[in-house]
Amino acid sequence: MNYTVIGPTVTRTFRVLWMLEELGQSYARMTHPPRSDALMAFNPAGKVPVLLDGTAVLTDSTAIIQYLADKHGDMTHPAGTIERARQDGFTQFILDELDATLWTAARHTFVLPKEKRVPEVKQSLKWEFSQSIDELMRRKGDAPFLMGEKMTVPDILAVHCGTWAIAAGFPLENTDFRAYAKPLRSRGAYQRASQA
Repeated sequence: MNYTVIGPTVTRTFRVLWMLEELGQSYARMTHPPRSDALMAFNPAGKVPVLLDGTAVLTDSTAIIQYLADKHGDMTHPAGTIERARQDGFTQFILDELDATLWTAARHTFVLPKEKRVPEVKQSLKWEFSQSIDELMRRKGDAPFLMGEKMTVPDILAVHCGTWAIAAGFPLENTDFRAYAKPLRSRGAYQRASQA
């Protein structure tokens, strides 16, 4: 077992767990919370997830899951191909338009010092998130996955953002997104990651 995943399952750490489960890779777990002394021994920035691969310490959920996909030759298209450029386009869109909106809402809910929070911004963020989900589904089209018939990195990101949005009280009314996400949440790898 070469991999150790650090961070609570209810954070972006879930993305790494899900990817490892999809790839059929074994891993050890440490559930150190963000900003804890135990976590900061691995990542001085205090952020999760962290992946230990032998002696290497990797951070940032998207970088980690793309690394794992590349390393194991699955859940991704090869670098330098048109398909990979399109896949990376989905990844960047999800990070810019979905993840960033959810993270801004979280910061103004519990992350920032109380005197720095602007709770009123959350209504605007919910509207923006809804618009971005609609655009994501327009780009996806009728295929089962964002990249067509093959599940890839951005599918993990998109479905995780959908789950995060529901937990954060964001309305997720796009029926196409719900229909897209439901079978991905039913996958064995998703279920195993949820229990990790």
